[in-house]
Amino acid sequence: MPGRVQGKVAFITGAARGQGRSHAIRLAEEGADIIAVDIAGRVTSVSAYPPATEADLAATVSQVEALDRRIVARKADVRDSAALSEAVSDGVAQLGRLDIVVANAGIYQPVPTLDLDDAAWQETIGINLTGVWNTVKAALPHLIAGGGGSVILTSSVLGLRGAANSVHYSTAKHGVVGIMRSVASEFAGHRIRVNSVHPTLVDTLMIQNEQTWRMFDPANPHPSRESAAPVFQMVNALPVPWVEPADISNAVLFLASDEARYITGVTLPVDAGALVK
Repeated sequence: MPGRVQGKVAFITGAARGQGRSHAIRLAEEGADIIAVDIAGRVTSVSAYPPATEADLAATVSQVEALDRRIVARKADVRDSAALSEAVSDGVAQLGRLDIVVANAGIYQPVPTLDLDDAAWQETIGINLTGVWNTVKAALPHLIAGGGGSVILTSSVLGLRGAANSVHYSTAKHGVVGIMRSVASEFAGHRIRVNSVHPTLVDTLMIQNEQTWRMFDPANPHPSRESAAPVFQMVNALPVPWVEPADISNAVLFLASDEARYITGVTLPVDAGALVK
């Protein structure tokens, strides 16, 4: 039914494009106003795909506004706890409340373990793990003041198992589960629910780039989306190479809605069966 988060306000990181933009639009379609944050700039250790831009963030704003919802957007790095706190406080001041938090911002670049340098390790942990904690910490006082809410943390299937060439990413995503379980336990008395979602491969630039295609299709001198797709499909039990951002957004919407009012502390895979394969 429509209006599943009508009148609520959602704070979303990594909102300029990809899954973050999809989450903003899906929640706006169901009645939420949005506080959107994105670094909208280069991340040093990621060269496989281009960075999100201020124009991307502006496009998210336009698409949310086209749904007749309000949005407050700001350029900020999730590693900067002060900037995140300021962004949330400003958004709450303008929109009046906070009900939903989606800690979505993240990076991924596959690197063989022994080739992974200290800077890339620290940057991945900083964005994918510390950035999630900073997001939660910035939002919690507003959720408490409002009498509760729903926090959704983006992990991965690699937050529940390991994979080659991904030790930095998998470590961070496992850590996200620790944040989720600890905060869910500590803040349940404030009627704050905390859960994590665990996508398989998602059809965004994070996997749709030549470096990742080459990792999955190493024998091909010219790997492509089409040549890598059958190998991607081998990750999943269901016969699909990847899922769409909207599939993750629908899970986020469910966890944000009152339909999930008694669901907290769970790891929710949206993985096309990857974890049972």
